[in-house]
Amino acid sequence: MTLYMHHYFEKDIGPFKNLSELSVSEANKVSECIRRDGKTFASQRTNDYMVIRRELELLARDQFIAKGGKPKNSFPHYMTLGACDWLETWYTNPDAIVIPWDKFLEESISFTYGDLFPTMRYLDGKPYRKQVFNKKEIIEIINEYGFPQDWNKSGDKGPERYIEVQVWDDEEIRRYFV
Repeated sequence: MTLYMHHYFEKDIGPFKNLSELSVSEANKVSECIRRDGKTFASQRTNDYMVIRRELELLARDQFIAKGGKPKNSFPHYMTLGACDWLETWYTNPDAIVIPWDKFLEESISFTYGDLFPTMRYLDGKPYRKQVFNKKEIIEIINEYGFPQDWNKSGDKGPERYIEVQVWDDEEIRRYFV
């Protein structure tokens, strides 16, 4: 079975634009413009979003390294494992890129069962909370729980709506997008 990673983005802006690439001040300015515009899902983010995001990215990176990952970036680019129609609603003019997961080096990608924010912060005792997974581990989780985007399409069964992929190497991205 071939699995596919999906990257959703605003068509007018382009793929793999990342707030974490910016300084905190610049990222906060962009976030404030998004909030003020109020047209997209990201406009609902709180003022401390970037502070929390950077803490969670550091935690995820440290866990990934402990599992043998070799991140080249300080922060990841984000994709999903499998399609998630809900993410298209986050954008006014959505687009997506789809790449087979076996095209990326295993040491450059980690996974969370759900978005990084609720996965690391939601306290419900589920065994896939507060951790990142490698490829082998995420397959085991999928075999046990399925894809959240299949069993939780409307979001009424918890915060997990998709499996998130963290891509820790810009070179992996650049091989497809110059």
